[in-house]
Amino acid sequence: MLLALDLGNTNLTIGVFRDDVLVCEARIATDRTRTSDQYAVELLSILRLNKIAENNIDGAIISSVVPGLDKVLCEALERVTGVTPLLVGPGVKSGINIRIDNPAQLGADLLVGAVAATSKYGCPCIIWDLGTATTVSVVDGDGAFRGGAIMPGVGTSLDSLVTKASLLPRIRVEAPKQVIGTNTIDSMKSGTVFGTAAMVDGMSSRIETELGVTATVVVTGGLGREIAANCQHETVYDSRLLLDGLRLIYVKNRP
Repeated sequence: MLLALDLGNTNLTIGVFRDDVLVCEARIATDRTRTSDQYAVELLSILRLNKIAENNIDGAIISSVVPGLDKVLCEALERVTGVTPLLVGPGVKSGINIRIDNPAQLGADLLVGAVAATSKYGCPCIIWDLGTATTVSVVDGDGAFRGGAIMPGVGTSLDSLVTKASLLPRIRVEAPKQVIGTNTIDSMKSGTVFGTAAMVDGMSSRIETELGVTATVVVTGGLGREIAANCQHETVYDSRLLLDGLRLIYVKNRP
């Protein structure tokens, strides 16, 4: 069985695969103060909660955007399973031709998402990951990673707005009944959901114009489902995109 870990700024996503079937998925909060022992306890608890014996794990892979926790997480995983994980980074086989100014700067999460999206939906594609940051990855018709865009995440922007504006309350990220809000909460929901959806639509159209072709738009990330549902551009929502990408990369690199 394969244990796949996607370490983001907000959450650590954990997936266990039996061959190509995802048999377990869980999330815990990313905490930069935790030790390897603490993460080991969390991992072991999740495996046992899902009735997965740790000695059945014979492969592991990690993608991370929190470099300070890479060693901590590798040690935790080795302690629980006895397996040395593959850490996604330079030198790892992905099958993606990275055509940006400095390929070594490409975030592991962006590479993993591109691998999964091209495998599952074909090329060209535009991948939106709506997490702590909102990232856009562009893969052209030849399967080459061409670059993308980075902007504040939906939750990050909303937290900043509520913190800086004294009269604005915290809200749930969900679409209101109409775009024109008639009260403060609905106005905030409209701006957050419809505004982000309009950004996805507009940026995707601009990217397609630059590529000169129509591309498949794939949305993932914690808040992706609500945003994708309100896009006018045809989109595919895939909650497990990065876990699938990790599995595919592991298969390409295992002995």
